[in-house]
Amino acid sequence: MINKRLLIKNLLAHNDENSFYDKKRKIDIDLKEGKAKFLKHICALSNSNPKNNSFIVIGVEDEDNEIIGVDFFDDSKIQNLINAYLTNPPIVQYENIPFPHLADHKVVGLVTIRANEGLTSLRKNIWKYYGGSVFFRDGSMSMPKIFKSDIIDVNSKIVEAIESHSHNNIEHTLDGVFDFMNKRKDYHPQYKVFKEYFVVCWAGQRKEANGNVFFSRVDIELINEQVRLFYSTLDDVAIYFDQDTFKIIEYVSLGLQNNFKYYPLEETIIQFNENAHYTIDSTLVFQPPEFDKKVLHHIYNANNAILEKLKKGATLNLSEIQDLQNLPATYLICYLNLFHEAIDKLLEAKPYLKDYSDAVYIQFKESIRILRKVKYS
Repeated sequence: MINKRLLIKNLLAHNDENSFYDKKRKIDIDLKEGKAKFLKHICALSNSNPKNNSFIVIGVEDEDNEIIGVDFFDDSKIQNLINAYLTNPPIVQYENIPFPHLADHKVVGLVTIRANEGLTSLRKNIWKYYGGSVFFRDGSMSMPKIFKSDIIDVNSKIVEAIESHSHNNIEHTLDGVFDFMNKRKDYHPQYKVFKEYFVVCWAGQRKEANGNVFFSRVDIELINEQVRLFYSTLDDVAIYFDQDTFKIIEYVSLGLQNNFKYYPLEETIIQFNENAHYTIDSTLVFQPPEFDKKVLHHIYNANNAILEKLKKGATLNLSEIQDLQNLPATYLICYLNLFHEAIDKLLEAKPYLKDYSDAVYIQFKESIRILRKVKYS
Protein backbone atom coordinates (compact mmCIF):
# COMPACT_ATOMS: atom_id res chain seq x y z
CA MET A 1 0.00 0.00 0.00
CA ILE A 2 1.36 3.39 -1.00
CA ASN A 3 1.91 6.07 1.64
CA LYS A 4 0.66 9.13 -0.22
CA ARG A 5 2.70 11.56 1.89
CA LEU A 6 5.89 9.72 0.88
CA LEU A 7 4.70 9.65 -2.72
CA ILE A 8 4.33 13.44 -2.75
CA LYS A 9 7.80 13.89 -1.26
CA ASN A 10 9.27 11.56 -3.88
CA LEU A 11 7.48 13.39 -6.68
CA LEU A 12 8.74 16.74 -5.43
CA ALA A 13 12.27 15.33 -5.38
CA HIS A 14 11.97 15.70 -9.18
CA ASN A 15 12.30 19.46 -8.81
CA ASP A 16 10.97 20.27 -12.25
CA GLU A 17 7.53 19.36 -13.49
CA ASN A 18 7.69 16.82 -16.28
CA SER A 19 5.60 14.57 -18.47
CA PHE A 20 4.25 12.46 -15.58
CA TYR A 21 3.60 15.04 -12.88
CA ASP A 22 2.54 18.65 -12.47
CA LYS A 23 2.40 20.88 -9.40
CA LYS A 24 0.10 23.77 -8.63
CA ARG A 25 -0.18 26.34 -5.87
CA LYS A 26 -3.96 25.97 -6.09
CA ILE A 27 -6.77 25.16 -8.49
CA ASP A 28 -10.26 26.62 -8.77
CA ILE A 29 -12.71 24.46 -10.68
CA ASP A 30 -15.66 26.60 -9.62
CA LEU A 31 -14.75 29.20 -12.26
CA LYS A 32 -14.83 28.37 -15.96
CA GLU A 33 -11.19 29.32 -16.56
CA GLY A 34 -9.92 27.25 -13.65
CA LYS A 35 -12.05 24.29 -14.68
CA ALA A 36 -10.79 24.50 -18.28
CA LYS A 37 -7.13 24.61 -17.25
CA PHE A 38 -7.60 21.68 -14.86
CA LEU A 39 -9.24 19.60 -17.62
CA LYS A 40 -6.43 20.52 -20.02
CA HIS A 41 -3.80 19.21 -17.61
CA ILE A 42 -5.78 16.02 -16.95
CA CYS A 43 -6.09 15.46 -20.70
CA ALA A 44 -2.37 16.10 -21.31
CA LEU A 45 -1.14 13.86 -18.49
CA SER A 46 -3.48 11.07 -19.55
CA ASN A 47 -2.22 11.17 -23.14
CA SER A 48 1.43 11.37 -22.07
CA ASN A 49 1.19 8.35 -19.75
CA PRO A 50 -0.76 5.54 -21.41
CA LYS A 51 0.65 2.76 -19.17
CA ASN A 52 1.28 4.37 -15.78
CA ASN A 53 -0.23 6.72 -13.23
CA SER A 54 0.45 10.44 -13.53
CA PHE A 55 -0.04 13.07 -10.85
CA ILE A 56 -0.88 16.66 -10.00
CA VAL A 57 0.33 17.92 -6.60
CA ILE A 58 -1.65 20.93 -5.31
CA GLY A 59 -0.54 23.25 -2.52
CA VAL A 60 3.14 23.63 -3.45
CA GLU A 61 5.09 26.76 -4.38
CA ASP A 62 6.41 26.46 -7.92
CA GLU A 63 9.85 27.98 -7.40
CA ASP A 64 11.14 26.24 -4.28
CA ASN A 65 8.70 23.35 -3.70
CA GLU A 66 7.62 24.77 -0.33
CA ILE A 67 4.56 22.87 0.90
CA ILE A 68 2.01 25.56 1.81
CA GLY A 69 -1.16 23.47 1.57
CA VAL A 70 -4.69 24.19 0.37
CA ASP A 71 -8.12 23.88 1.93
CA PHE A 72 -9.56 20.38 2.30
CA PHE A 73 -11.27 19.65 -1.02
CA ASP A 74 -14.27 17.42 -0.45
CA ASP A 75 -15.29 16.35 -3.93
CA SER A 76 -16.10 12.69 -4.37
CA LYS A 77 -17.83 13.57 -7.67
CA ILE A 78 -14.79 14.86 -9.55
CA GLN A 79 -14.92 11.83 -11.86
CA ASN A 80 -18.34 13.02 -13.02
CA LEU A 81 -16.77 16.33 -14.08
CA ILE A 82 -14.04 14.48 -16.00
CA ASN A 83 -16.60 12.24 -17.72
CA ALA A 84 -18.74 15.23 -18.71
CA TYR A 85 -15.94 17.15 -20.46
CA LEU A 86 -13.47 14.55 -21.76
CA THR A 87 -13.80 11.89 -24.43
CA ASN A 88 -12.19 8.60 -23.40
CA PRO A 89 -11.79 10.00 -19.88
CA PRO A 90 -9.07 8.69 -17.56
CA ILE A 91 -9.79 7.46 -14.05
CA VAL A 92 -9.12 10.42 -11.75
CA GLN A 93 -8.88 10.43 -7.96
CA TYR A 94 -8.45 13.50 -5.74
CA GLU A 95 -7.06 12.83 -2.26
CA ASN A 96 -6.32 15.14 0.68
CA ILE A 97 -2.94 14.43 2.26
CA PRO A 98 -2.19 15.94 5.72
CA PHE A 99 1.31 17.11 6.60
CA PRO A 100 2.34 17.62 10.25
CA HIS A 101 3.54 21.21 9.82
CA LEU A 102 0.31 22.44 8.17
CA ALA A 103 -2.65 23.96 10.00
CA ASP A 104 -5.52 21.59 10.79
CA HIS A 105 -7.64 22.78 7.87
CA LYS A 106 -4.80 22.61 5.34
CA VAL A 107 -3.70 19.58 3.28
CA VAL A 108 -1.83 18.86 0.08
CA GLY A 109 -4.07 17.81 -2.80
CA LEU A 110 -2.96 14.75 -4.77
CA VAL A 111 -4.66 14.07 -8.11
CA THR A 112 -3.90 10.64 -9.57
CA ILE A 113 -4.67 10.07 -13.26
CA ARG A 114 -4.86 6.61 -14.84
CA ALA A 115 -5.32 6.60 -18.62
CA ASN A 116 -7.70 4.39 -20.56
CA GLU A 117 -6.83 2.95 -23.94
CA GLY A 118 -6.75 5.53 -26.73
CA LEU A 119 -6.50 9.29 -26.87
CA THR A 120 -8.25 11.60 -24.44
CA SER A 121 -9.71 14.82 -25.87
CA LEU A 122 -12.07 17.62 -24.91
CA ARG A 123 -15.66 16.59 -25.52
CA LYS A 124 -16.96 20.18 -25.95
CA ASN A 125 -15.86 23.81 -25.87
CA ILE A 126 -14.85 25.29 -22.54
CA TRP A 127 -13.34 28.73 -21.98
CA LYS A 128 -10.85 29.26 -24.86
CA TYR A 129 -10.35 25.55 -25.62
CA TYR A 130 -12.29 23.95 -28.45
CA GLY A 131 -14.10 20.65 -28.37
CA GLY A 132 -12.02 17.93 -29.98
CA SER A 133 -8.70 19.40 -28.79
CA VAL A 134 -6.03 16.91 -27.74
CA PHE A 135 -3.33 17.92 -25.25
CA PHE A 136 0.06 16.38 -24.47
CA ARG A 137 2.84 17.10 -21.98
CA ASP A 138 5.87 18.73 -23.56
CA GLY A 139 8.25 18.82 -20.59
CA SER A 140 6.39 20.84 -17.95
CA MET A 141 3.86 22.31 -20.40
CA SER A 142 0.47 20.95 -21.45
CA MET A 143 0.32 21.68 -25.18
CA PRO A 144 -2.09 20.97 -28.06
CA LYS A 145 -0.88 18.14 -30.26
CA ILE A 146 -1.90 16.27 -33.40
CA PHE A 147 -1.01 12.57 -33.15
CA LYS A 148 0.11 10.80 -36.32
CA SER A 149 1.07 7.54 -34.56
CA ASP A 150 0.40 5.62 -31.34
CA ILE A 151 1.38 7.12 -28.00
CA ILE A 152 4.81 5.96 -26.84
CA ASP A 153 5.21 4.76 -23.27
CA VAL A 154 8.29 6.45 -21.77
CA ASN A 155 7.48 6.88 -18.06
CA SER A 156 6.32 3.51 -16.72
CA LYS A 157 9.67 2.44 -15.25
CA ILE A 158 10.43 5.69 -13.44
CA VAL A 159 6.88 6.01 -12.06
CA GLU A 160 6.97 2.38 -10.93
CA ALA A 161 10.23 3.10 -9.08
CA ILE A 162 8.75 6.20 -7.39
CA GLU A 163 5.66 4.28 -6.26
CA SER A 164 7.82 1.38 -5.06
CA HIS A 165 9.84 3.73 -2.84
CA SER A 166 6.61 5.15 -1.38
CA HIS A 167 5.22 1.96 0.14
CA ASN A 168 4.05 2.05 3.73
CA ASN A 169 5.62 0.22 6.69
CA ILE A 170 4.76 -0.37 10.35
CA GLU A 171 6.88 2.59 11.51
CA HIS A 172 5.04 5.04 9.24
CA THR A 173 1.69 3.64 10.38
CA LEU A 174 2.49 3.91 14.09
CA ASP A 175 3.92 7.41 13.66
CA GLY A 176 0.74 8.39 11.85
CA VAL A 177 -1.49 7.09 14.65
CA PHE A 178 0.53 8.84 17.37
CA ASP A 179 0.63 12.09 15.38
CA PHE A 180 -3.14 12.03 14.95
CA MET A 181 -3.90 11.17 18.59
CA ASN A 182 -1.64 13.96 19.85
CA LYS A 183 -2.75 16.61 17.38
CA ARG A 184 -6.47 15.96 17.89
CA LYS A 185 -6.38 15.26 21.64
CA ASP A 186 -8.86 18.08 22.36
CA TYR A 187 -11.51 16.34 20.23
CA HIS A 188 -11.58 12.84 21.74
CA PRO A 189 -9.52 10.95 19.13
CA GLN A 190 -10.23 7.28 18.51
CA TYR A 191 -8.86 4.58 16.25
CA LYS A 192 -9.92 1.19 14.96
CA VAL A 193 -8.02 -1.52 13.11
CA PHE A 194 -9.84 -3.28 10.27
CA LYS A 195 -8.82 -6.67 8.85
CA GLU A 196 -5.71 -6.60 11.09
CA TYR A 197 -4.16 -4.10 8.68
CA PHE A 198 -6.10 -0.89 8.03
CA VAL A 199 -6.08 1.83 10.70
CA VAL A 200 -8.75 4.53 10.72
CA CYS A 201 -8.44 7.45 13.16
CA TRP A 202 -11.19 9.96 13.83
CA ALA A 203 -11.92 12.82 16.21
CA GLY A 204 -14.78 15.21 16.85
CA GLN A 205 -16.97 16.89 19.43
CA ARG A 206 -19.70 14.45 20.43
CA LYS A 207 -23.27 15.56 20.96
CA GLU A 208 -26.70 13.95 21.06
CA ALA A 209 -29.87 15.18 19.36
CA ASN A 210 -33.22 13.37 19.26
CA GLY A 211 -31.59 10.15 20.37
CA ASN A 212 -28.88 10.28 17.69
CA VAL A 213 -25.15 10.78 18.23
CA PHE A 214 -23.38 13.34 16.04
CA PHE A 215 -19.85 14.67 15.82
CA SER A 216 -18.80 18.18 14.83
CA ARG A 217 -15.31 19.53 14.00
CA VAL A 218 -14.70 16.11 12.51
CA ASP A 219 -11.38 14.80 11.23
CA ILE A 220 -11.12 11.28 9.77
CA GLU A 221 -7.92 9.75 8.34
CA LEU A 222 -6.91 6.44 6.80
CA ILE A 223 -3.49 6.22 8.40
CA ASN A 224 -2.04 3.52 6.15
CA GLU A 225 -2.12 5.82 3.14
CA GLN A 226 -1.89 9.12 5.05
CA VAL A 227 -5.14 10.21 3.41
CA ARG A 228 -7.63 12.52 5.10
CA LEU A 229 -11.05 11.08 4.31
CA PHE A 230 -13.15 13.85 5.83
CA TYR A 231 -12.66 17.21 7.50
CA SER A 232 -15.16 19.88 8.46
CA THR A 233 -15.45 22.49 11.18
CA LEU A 234 -19.11 23.16 10.35
CA ASP A 235 -21.06 20.00 9.58
CA ASP A 236 -22.47 17.37 11.89
CA VAL A 237 -21.51 13.82 11.05
CA ALA A 238 -22.85 10.45 12.13
CA ILE A 239 -20.28 7.65 12.30
CA TYR A 240 -21.01 3.92 12.28
CA PHE A 241 -18.67 0.95 11.99
CA ASP A 242 -18.49 -2.81 12.34
CA GLN A 243 -15.71 -5.32 11.68
CA ASP A 244 -15.61 -4.71 7.93
CA THR A 245 -16.99 -1.24 7.23
CA PHE A 246 -16.72 2.39 8.35
CA LYS A 247 -19.69 4.59 7.43
CA ILE A 248 -19.91 8.40 7.46
CA ILE A 249 -23.21 10.23 7.03
CA GLU A 250 -22.71 13.95 6.56
CA TYR A 251 -25.43 16.43 7.50
CA VAL A 252 -25.76 20.10 6.54
CA SER A 253 -27.69 22.80 8.33
CA LEU A 254 -29.96 24.82 6.07
CA GLY A 255 -32.82 27.20 6.73
CA LEU A 256 -34.22 30.70 6.59
CA GLN A 257 -34.80 33.43 9.16
CA ASN A 258 -33.06 31.55 12.00
CA ASN A 259 -35.15 28.43 11.44
CA PHE A 260 -32.59 25.76 10.52
CA LYS A 261 -32.81 21.99 10.15
CA TYR A 262 -30.26 19.26 9.49
CA TYR A 263 -30.44 17.48 6.15
CA PRO A 264 -28.41 14.38 5.23
CA LEU A 265 -26.05 15.29 2.39
CA GLU A 266 -23.87 12.31 1.57
CA GLU A 267 -23.28 8.78 2.81
CA THR A 268 -19.79 7.31 2.44
CA ILE A 269 -19.07 3.64 3.12
CA ILE A 270 -15.51 2.32 3.31
CA GLN A 271 -15.50 -1.44 2.81
CA PHE A 272 -12.35 -3.21 4.02
CA ASN A 273 -11.57 -6.50 2.33
CA GLU A 274 -8.94 -9.17 2.60
CA ASN A 275 -5.54 -8.92 0.89
CA ALA A 276 -5.02 -5.23 1.85
CA HIS A 277 -7.82 -4.01 -0.41
CA TYR A 278 -10.58 -1.52 0.29
CA THR A 279 -13.27 0.40 -1.59
CA ILE A 280 -14.94 3.75 -0.93
CA ASP A 281 -18.50 4.27 -2.15
CA SER A 282 -20.13 7.70 -1.76
CA THR A 283 -23.83 8.24 -2.37
CA LEU A 284 -25.53 11.62 -2.46
CA VAL A 285 -28.68 11.38 -0.32
CA PHE A 286 -29.52 15.08 -0.28
CA GLN A 287 -33.10 16.19 -0.88
CA PRO A 288 -33.19 20.00 -1.25
CA PRO A 289 -35.62 21.69 1.14
CA GLU A 290 -38.47 23.62 -0.45
CA PHE A 291 -39.48 27.07 0.75
CA ASP A 292 -42.23 29.57 -0.01
CA LYS A 293 -41.41 31.35 -3.28
CA LYS A 294 -42.59 34.77 -2.05
CA VAL A 295 -40.28 34.55 0.96
CA LEU A 296 -37.41 33.46 -1.28
CA HIS A 297 -38.00 36.36 -3.68
CA HIS A 298 -37.79 38.78 -0.77
CA ILE A 299 -34.55 37.22 0.54
CA TYR A 300 -33.03 36.96 -2.94
CA ASN A 301 -33.64 40.66 -3.60
CA ALA A 302 -32.29 41.57 -0.16
CA ASN A 303 -29.13 39.56 -0.88
CA ASN A 304 -28.70 41.34 -4.20
CA ALA A 305 -29.00 44.71 -2.49
CA ILE A 306 -26.34 43.73 0.07
CA LEU A 307 -24.05 42.54 -2.71
CA GLU A 308 -24.41 45.85 -4.54
CA LYS A 309 -23.49 47.75 -1.38
CA LEU A 310 -20.42 45.52 -0.90
CA LYS A 311 -19.33 46.17 -4.49
CA LYS A 312 -19.63 49.94 -3.96
CA GLY A 313 -17.87 49.84 -0.58
CA ALA A 314 -20.96 51.25 1.15
CA THR A 315 -21.55 50.76 4.89
CA LEU A 316 -24.02 48.04 5.86
CA ASN A 317 -26.62 48.67 8.56
CA LEU A 318 -27.05 46.28 11.49
CA SER A 319 -29.81 44.27 9.82
CA GLU A 320 -27.76 43.88 6.63
CA ILE A 321 -24.71 42.75 8.61
CA GLN A 322 -26.82 40.01 10.20
CA ASP A 323 -28.22 38.98 6.80
CA LEU A 324 -24.72 38.92 5.34
CA GLN A 325 -23.74 36.05 7.65
CA ASN A 326 -26.36 33.88 5.93
CA LEU A 327 -25.97 35.28 2.41
CA PRO A 328 -24.04 32.28 0.95
CA ALA A 329 -26.47 29.76 2.42
CA THR A 330 -29.57 31.69 1.32
CA TYR A 331 -28.22 32.11 -2.21
CA LEU A 332 -27.67 28.33 -2.21
CA ILE A 333 -31.24 27.71 -1.03
CA CYS A 334 -32.57 30.04 -3.73
CA TYR A 335 -30.61 28.15 -6.38
CA LEU A 336 -31.87 24.79 -5.09
CA ASN A 337 -35.41 26.21 -5.38
CA LEU A 338 -34.89 27.03 -9.08
CA PHE A 339 -33.65 30.62 -8.81
CA HIS A 340 -31.04 29.80 -11.47
CA GLU A 341 -29.29 33.19 -11.37
CA ALA A 342 -28.54 32.78 -7.66
CA ILE A 343 -25.42 30.73 -8.37
CA ASP A 344 -24.02 33.52 -10.56
CA LYS A 345 -24.69 36.01 -7.77
CA LEU A 346 -22.99 33.73 -5.24
CA LEU A 347 -19.85 33.43 -7.38
CA GLU A 348 -19.93 37.18 -8.03
CA ALA A 349 -19.94 37.77 -4.27
CA LYS A 350 -16.82 35.66 -3.62
CA PRO A 351 -14.11 38.39 -3.55
CA TYR A 352 -16.26 40.72 -1.44
CA LEU A 353 -17.10 38.02 1.10
CA LYS A 354 -13.44 37.05 1.29
CA ASP A 355 -12.46 40.65 2.04
CA TYR A 356 -15.27 41.16 4.54
CA SER A 357 -14.47 38.44 7.11
CA ASP A 358 -13.07 34.94 7.48
CA ALA A 359 -16.34 33.70 9.01
CA VAL A 360 -18.58 34.69 6.10
CA TYR A 361 -15.99 33.44 3.58
CA ILE A 362 -15.98 30.03 5.29
CA GLN A 363 -19.77 29.99 4.84
CA PHE A 364 -19.24 30.79 1.15
CA LYS A 365 -16.84 27.87 0.70
CA GLU A 366 -19.23 25.53 2.49
CA SER A 367 -22.09 26.54 0.18
CA ILE A 368 -19.90 26.02 -2.88
CA ARG A 369 -18.86 22.58 -1.61
CA ILE A 370 -22.48 21.50 -1.22
CA LEU A 371 -23.37 22.94 -4.62
CA ARG A 372 -20.48 21.12 -6.29
CA LYS A 373 -21.59 17.77 -4.90
CA VAL A 374 -25.19 18.29 -5.95
CA LYS A 375 -24.28 19.63 -9.39
CA TYR A 376 -21.91 16.85 -10.45
CA SER A 377 -24.24 14.15 -9.19
